[in-house]
Amino acid sequence: MQWLRDMWTREGPGIAKDAPKRTGLALFAEILVREWWEMVKLNILFILAGLFVVTLPAALAAMARVSVALVEDRNTYLLRDFTEAFLRYFWRATAWGLALCGALAIGIHAIVTYAAGARDNLLLSAPLTIALVATAFIAVLACHLIVLMVMRDLPALRLLRLAALASVIRPLPALAALAFAACLWLAHILFYPVSVFMPATFNFSLGMFAVAFGVHRAAVTVLDLPNATQPHREPHARDAS
Repeated sequence: MQWLRDMWTREGPGIAKDAPKRTGLALFAEILVREWWEMVKLNILFILAGLFVVTLPAALAAMARVSVALVEDRNTYLLRDFTEAFLRYFWRATAWGLALCGALAIGIHAIVTYAAGARDNLLLSAPLTIALVATAFIAVLACHLIVLMVMRDLPALRLLRLAALASVIRPLPALAALAFAACLWLAHILFYPVSVFMPATFNFSLGMFAVAFGVHRAAVTVLDLPNATQPHREPHARDAS
């Protein structure tokens, strides 16, 4: 019976039992190769769920929920998980989506206005820089907020505080993820009509996966902070009884 036991317990060919887990871009590529078909299906689900426009925030939240599961290497049942997340986060995602879109619109309007004025008045370069930084921070904040929202049920103010803290602690991965998503759409424009099927197959889901992958570490860090920093409370005699 030794051969039967070895068949189930021996290491797989070419995979060391104690091999270090991949990180960074290597891990991103590994997940992408393993889950590419799930991402294609997720992309189609997002398009169908967001057809009514007003459902876009909830569809984004549902896509973020599935993307976080892929990052954490958890089993996913795509249609069920997406539908449950869509219904669960519909109102919260819609409210946050309206607020963040409004803030981004104000920031972009300020950038365009100050950029036009800065051509003739160099003094407007200062408010232009502030508008650029503020708008970039709002975009990074939005990335952390949507991932934190689908990772943990939190009150609105606490969710906003943790998202802001994560954005200050680790802004660069979120910016890199946004740049990656922008490059996907830039490639779609540059190589059109060859790239006509990119949005229908993977642009949305791959962009969201990049965001979830980029901000996941910061999200986990700030979610652990309240428990780690909460002061220890000695039990009262009544509690002990």
